[in-house]
Amino acid sequence: MTLHESKTASAKEASSYIPKSPVNVECSIEKALDVIGGKWSFLVIRELFCGKKRFGELQRSIQSVSPKSLTDTLRHLEEYGVLERTAYPTVPVTVEYSLTPKGEDLHQMIKEMKVWAAKWC
Repeated sequence: MTLHESKTASAKEASSYIPKSPVNVECSIEKALDVIGGKWSFLVIRELFCGKKRFGELQRSIQSVSPKSLTDTLRHLEEYGVLERTAYPTVPVTVEYSLTPKGEDLHQMIKEMKVWAAKWC
């Protein structure tokens, strides 16, 4: 193995390493908030914990969200892999949104935030 190959292999191993106890928690929290910190993101995620939903169902469940804000939030969460959009070839097109495993992983964290809010807010 050449020196360059060795450095490349070490870099790949380092980038795929997930520490059991993160060294720089602030950075990790910032990254998480970039993904789920939007105004409507938590509400969309909460609704999708119950299962697949269509756009109209989400809009009715989150009454104060505008169609543009909901569309932007759904696109943002899809871009980050938190939810997936499935379109069915019907007339008109039927679109359903559901959480990915990455999105499902947020369930425990959001439950803990609810407990904290109930205790302190």
